[in-house]
Amino acid sequence: MHREHLAAAAAAAAAAAAARRSNGAAAERLAARFLESRGLALLARNYHCRLGELYLVCGDGRVLVVVEVRQRSGAAFGGALASVTAAKRRRIERATAVFLLRSRRWRDAPVRFDVVAIDGPPDESARILWLKDAFRGDEHRPRIAR
Repeated sequence: MHREHLAAAAAAAAAAAAARRSNGAAAERLAARFLESRGLALLARNYHCRLGELYLVCGDGRVLVVVEVRQRSGAAFGGALASVTAAKRRRIERATAVFLLRSRRWRDAPVRFDVVAIDGPPDESARILWLKDAFRGDEHRPRIAR
């Protein structure tokens, strides 16, 4: 009986995690379409390195734009914007530094950190807030320790 309860709890947790990943992917697609409709060029999606992940990397003319996408179903914990913590910003800055080291074209470009907050389900009915230059990196040019 106890094993069955644990198995059911594990299955429920796995289903919840899958739903979060699905919502996250839908939110990223929605944010990418939103930004492209406003003239940004999508350069990379879900860029991973050992120091973190960048959800969307875009070009806005000669400016490299790193976009954090946050989606929340409700405002119970402050909504999507409130979920971008100082620790999250540091991880984004570090991952951006790696991206810049690996990208000759963008290495010397100015960098802007934006947030696209999606409140509600990640569909066309969602409230989308685009916060340009939402936070500053270390002297606006993140560096990676060697």
